[in-house]
Amino acid sequence: MASANHGKGKRWQARYDGPDGRERTSLWRTVPEAEREIVKQEGAKLTGSWLDPKAGKVTVERFARDTWLPAQSIIGRSEVEYEGALRRYCFPEWGSREIRSIKPSEAGAWQKLLTGKYGLSGSYPNRVARYVRGVFRLAVVDRVIPLSPFERIPAPVLDVAACDPPDIAEVRQLIAAAYHPRWAAMIELNALTGLRAGELRGLRLSQVDFLRRTMRVDQQLVYEKGKGLYFDRLKTGAGLRTVPLTQRAVDLLAAYATQYPPSESGPGAGLVFTMPAAGLIGESTLDYAIKATCGHAGAELRHWHELRHHYASVLIAGGENPKVVQKRLGHKDVMTTLRTYAHLFAEAEEQTRGVLDAAWAEPSEAAEVESSKQSGRVPESRRPDGVVAQLRG
Repeated sequence: MASANHGKGKRWQARYDGPDGRERTSLWRTVPEAEREIVKQEGAKLTGSWLDPKAGKVTVERFARDTWLPAQSIIGRSEVEYEGALRRYCFPEWGSREIRSIKPSEAGAWQKLLTGKYGLSGSYPNRVARYVRGVFRLAVVDRVIPLSPFERIPAPVLDVAACDPPDIAEVRQLIAAAYHPRWAAMIELNALTGLRAGELRGLRLSQVDFLRRTMRVDQQLVYEKGKGLYFDRLKTGAGLRTVPLTQRAVDLLAAYATQYPPSESGPGAGLVFTMPAAGLIGESTLDYAIKATCGHAGAELRHWHELRHHYASVLIAGGENPKVVQKRLGHKDVMTTLRTYAHLFAEAEEQTRGVLDAAWAEPSEAAEVESSKQSGRVPESRRPDGVVAQLRG
């Protein structure tokens, strides 16, 4: 039909109803151009490839805040983290740009800014890029844009530093050096269960089944600026788990609860570990406790999270497969476990070789294999050159 500007410029208006029933219009210079637009849009509706021509005009910031963030199934603290990463590294570059205007070349260049302009390192560039890539991925799913500019752009390499957890001797040293029974019990229990610090600080006695020797992990004590300390659900569904307890852990919890019964009132009601007068244990308090304990022990300075790494290292050294380790730690997926502890699984491979060597050793070789296990060297008869010599002989 003729537009309001009929007689000059784009004088013909193409009108059609979108899949949502709302009328869409656009202006064209000639009747054939307007007719082709209608045919094109009707065809796209039939094939399911229709996109609202005006949807892509939304800015990156508006789509991220109004659509992407509310669509994430995350807890409040994670939402603050996600929004903060976008506000610091994405919105300054693209916030006011129409989401449809971002090109693949710009997407690749932006990822380089994370390590260049913003100086991010470790796993953080990958994490920030994952959030932004998710914004554009949802825009494609919502039919705001036809294709993500990150479609053929590889994500930044996930650089996970290899952890070097304390061994059992060092953990025992820390337990002995702890300046309060509370910290000694928490260090030992953490090493025996692999709980996250927030899960340990939020542990209630009711979560422990002394008869079945299990512990239900279903909450954590967290801190959020403006809200202070509060109890929250776990970050992911995988974190909700039941951890098997050793008899040592059961005895430890029973002895500690007998000496320091959980408070029946106040913010720390029912918690196994609290400060005097049932006060909640904050992250900074726990951080100070482990550093002070390391100082008293004359040991290497450790972080509380390394006790969780210790637990994982013991499981891996004992031959537990990655899927079991993932379940015990409450990781979201097994790839997280493999990325974090890849070097420990590699060390466990050597142990597997030692087990097989010992099982298949001839009586005359048994002493040599046992000696090599103590020294850490490969038995001479098991070295490639020795095997070749035997075959030749």
